[in-house]
This record gives sequence, structure tokens and C-alpha cells, in this order.
Amino acid sequence: MQASELITKGDLNEFKSELLTEIKKLVQLEGEGHSKKWLKSNEVRKLLKISPGTLQNLRINGKLSYTRTGSIMYYKLDDINKLLEGGLQ
Repeated sequence: MQASELITKGDLNEFKSELLTEIKKLVQLEGEGHSKKWLKSNEVRKLLKISPGTLQNLRINGKLSYTRTGSIMYYKLDDINKLLEGGLQ
């Protein structure tokens, strides 16, 4: 491995900040023009570009609250924004 190929913690932190900024922009763009306050699981996954398993882990770990009506889970757009502001830790 060459020295120019090493990735430092600083590089990862910078990448994380840039990624979160871009995700916040996407969430805000999705919210504009839409009066939706609640999103279904598939909408959240598309918005955040995450897998069903990642969304499930966010629920299980208590990082993203949800409401279940029958077999459908709904997520508040505000909660998604709060999750992004706090970072995915």
C-alpha cells in the first residue's frame, strides 16, 4: 500500500460531514412542495438511500421513531431531519 492511498480518521470525518450535508439537502428538497409530514418505510429508504436492514436497525436502536398502523410503518419527516442533524452514530 502506498502512502497516497491511506485514509485517515480526518478524511473519514470530512467525508461524513459532506455526506450528511448532501443528505440534509435531499431531505429538504423532498420536503419542499410536499405537505407530507409522514413517510412510509419505502419512501424513507429511497430518500436516505438505505437498505431495509439499515432502516430496521435505526428502529431497533431507537434512533428513528415510527408509528405503526396495521402492517405499515410511518416515520415523521421532522424525526428524519433530527436524525440527520444529530448524525448517524
